[in-house]
Amino acid sequence: MIILGIDPGIAIVGYGVLEYVKGKFRTVAMGSIETPAGVDVEERLKMIYDDMCEIIDTYHPDEMAIEELFFNTNQKTGIAVAQARGVILLAAVQRKIKISEYTPLQVKQSVVGYGRAEKKQVIALVKMMLGPEISALKLDDTADALALAICHAHSSGSGIRDYFNQKKKKLL
Repeated sequence: MIILGIDPGIAIVGYGVLEYVKGKFRTVAMGSIETPAGVDVEERLKMIYDDMCEIIDTYHPDEMAIEELFFNTNQKTGIAVAQARGVILLAAVQRKIKISEYTPLQVKQSVVGYGRAEKKQVIALVKMMLGPEISALKLDDTADALALAICHAHSSGSGIRDYFNQKKKKLL
């Protein structure tokens, strides 16, 4: 199963594409979509949408895991992130990709085993789980996206059991 993890944002969208087979992960791709400050929000949203469509069309994920929105003190930023999240979801829905949402607490619990873990702990565990090919991982948004994909793979709602049952039926 190919899982696309997304950490939504208006300035930076982190993404991570993982293949999950027999309890093991293989990193397929990771990176970020970055939009320049000072550009109209509509243009930034178009950039995010276009790049997200390209990522989906390139890697053909079976499912997407995306961070649930939570509003902090800056509502203006929260609205822009919600708009970015909307175009990301649209790209996935148009391509009939199953979408699951996770809170930061759920992701930390799944990856670290403690829902109040610090970001550096999440990054360290993501690097440990995925191996040396991501040792150069620097961007928090990309690490968060990979953590979302890992969380989704560990989730009973991810469809992994159904996916492997379908594969077995095809082989029989």
